[in-house]
Amino acid sequence: MTFAFERVGPAPVPARAHEFRVRMRDGVRLATDVYLPDPGAPGTGSTDADTGTPAVLVRLPYDKNSRYVYFDEIAALFTARGYAVVVQDVRGKFRSEGPTVPFLREPEDGYDTIDWIVRQPWSDGLVGMFGDSYYGFTQWAAVASQHPALRAIVPRVTTVDFNATTQSGTPVGRPVWLEGIEYYAHYWVDQGVYEYEPDRTVRPVIDQYEQAFRAIGARSTWFDLLAPRFTDLFPARGRHPFDARPVPVLHCVGWFDNIVTPHMRDYTELAARPGWDAVQYLWAGAVDHENYRLADAPATGESDHAASAAALDRMLPGYVDPALEFFDVFLKGIRRADELPKVRWELGHAEWRADASWPPPGAMEQSWWLDATNGTLGAPAPTAPDEARWAYDPEDPVPSVVPNSFALLHSYPDFAPLAAREDVLCFTGPVLTGPVDLAGPLSLDLQVTSTATEFDVFAKLVDVLPDGTMRPLARGEVHVRTDEAPDAVRLDLGHTGYRVRPGHRLALLLASSDYPLYLPASGSDENPWTTLAPKPSTQTLRTGGAHPSRLVVTALPGQP
Repeated sequence: MTFAFERVGPAPVPARAHEFRVRMRDGVRLATDVYLPDPGAPGTGSTDADTGTPAVLVRLPYDKNSRYVYFDEIAALFTARGYAVVVQDVRGKFRSEGPTVPFLREPEDGYDTIDWIVRQPWSDGLVGMFGDSYYGFTQWAAVASQHPALRAIVPRVTTVDFNATTQSGTPVGRPVWLEGIEYYAHYWVDQGVYEYEPDRTVRPVIDQYEQAFRAIGARSTWFDLLAPRFTDLFPARGRHPFDARPVPVLHCVGWFDNIVTPHMRDYTELAARPGWDAVQYLWAGAVDHENYRLADAPATGESDHAASAAALDRMLPGYVDPALEFFDVFLKGIRRADELPKVRWELGHAEWRADASWPPPGAMEQSWWLDATNGTLGAPAPTAPDEARWAYDPEDPVPSVVPNSFALLHSYPDFAPLAAREDVLCFTGPVLTGPVDLAGPLSLDLQVTSTATEFDVFAKLVDVLPDGTMRPLARGEVHVRTDEAPDAVRLDLGHTGYRVRPGHRLALLLASSDYPLYLPASGSDENPWTTLAPKPSTQTLRTGGAHPSRLVVTALPGQP
């Protein structure tokens, strides 16, 4: 049987871009587009020679000219405000030379690219960086390199260490994010991108990707490092970015982003670090990784910016404007820093707000207690101890309702069918008589054990509508080694800004699989990538009495 795949190469360079081959210190040349503002654009001098132009650098692996990253359109918004835009294919991708290996060379390549920019005749010697996901990481790598011309960054829906999202060897760690590791098998084989659908029925799971690599005739070095070896790699060599010279950072976070948890961990760590704390800013919207909005979910033909040029035109100002305002302060100096709110955040289903800190002043933790006797979620804590059990069957794993967690709000699925499964526990809160405004971190404390040597817990917090539809709000997951872990297991569900409206309820779903987003647990000491015989198990959750389990939310004051 023929394995079907498609290789996607580079799109044409836009007419407005000037492409250069920028030489790195080892002689490798990186394809780099430059978009310059028109003379007389707002914020420019009478000629470039009079004052020079600040540059916004973007370094990405997704084809600088593709419709997916739409930088021709983004550059037009920046150049209209007097910024030069420099967009580069990173080493080993699309038009750039070098081996196709992510992460490792980004500090040096970022430094060398900034050095090239400041030597251009149009440059004023100042550089900012911008972009999402991997091209958020390349900003952190450049911070680690400490080029003096780098004055501000705007990392969006990203984290300083992507490999920390995929696995952990601790007694209470992370399940293997199969979707995240599979990314390397599509995007980091060679200069192009390979589109294919693995055969999810193949076992062992590693053979799903061996089929693809045999058909393609090439392999992904980074995939081979992560699967099935569980190599623990820090992606940037040398200095950690947080130990570098502080630069102003505008963290752009999506409440529905699949990596909101590590991104908010980056923000909260830097906001508490002397030297960094004064220059940390937060923009947090009700968006997902692919910039779909809660207000438009689920996406339709008219609201899908990946398919509609009109929808893209509507989306882009909200995407770019926070960065423009930030760079106007820290690159151009035409606005004062005290004009920028330290925190600008969206309360989903309500409005945008500005605050001096996050969580907002006055927000307080609330405990919503799980009650196994009644299957409820609320207060007060149950006094009587009880237990609830659920099964894990590796031959019939709980399916991933979300086909692509990077675009959660594109599909914005109903989780009610999941809640009806016998291998999913559901705890439901009371119908609300008034709004509950969630604004801050969310977590779970579960008293849980298993018949298996190792097991996973997947938690999904959902908003239950009056008609019974369950919409996703937050999620968390944990991998537990039964003999080594404490009975009380903490799950981080990230942060949110979200209004649970009157007539709605909160509900919590617990399961032990989420396939194919996550690799099914082996249930034993066998490697889950290579096992042919994963073990079924039964999980036991204790509630009430001396062993309570609870959901901890952060809410604004005055909530019922």
